[in-house]
Amino acid sequence: MEASALTSSAVTSVAKVVRVASGSAVVLPLVVAMAAVPMVLSAMGFTAAGIASSSIAAKMMSTAAIANGGGVASGSLVATLQSLGATGLSGLTKFILGSIGSAIAAGIARFY
Repeated sequence: MEASALTSSAVTSVAKVVRVASGSAVVLPLVVAMAAVPMVLSAMGFTAAGIASSSIAAKMMSTAAIANGGGVASGSLVATLQSLGATGLSGLTKFILGSIGSAIAAGIARFY
């Protein structure tokens, strides 16, 4: 019962944030940024087929493996980016990040 109340409260809070930051001048750049995440990860070498050779991702993986004694630790930055590169961002993650980014942009826009 507590989980659903928490979820309901979180959804209500996010909805308020979205209403505050719904100006197209604020939301449009954030939508473009969210769409760019998969392209940027792919360009870095984090692909659905794995880490591309001779890429930034390969260099990051090599450094992480050396630092961890031969393997990349689960939950590390490299592992997380590879997971995102392979599967992309979930709809909920896009919604949450977009809402937070919109709120921050709206807050900044108030000063200008």
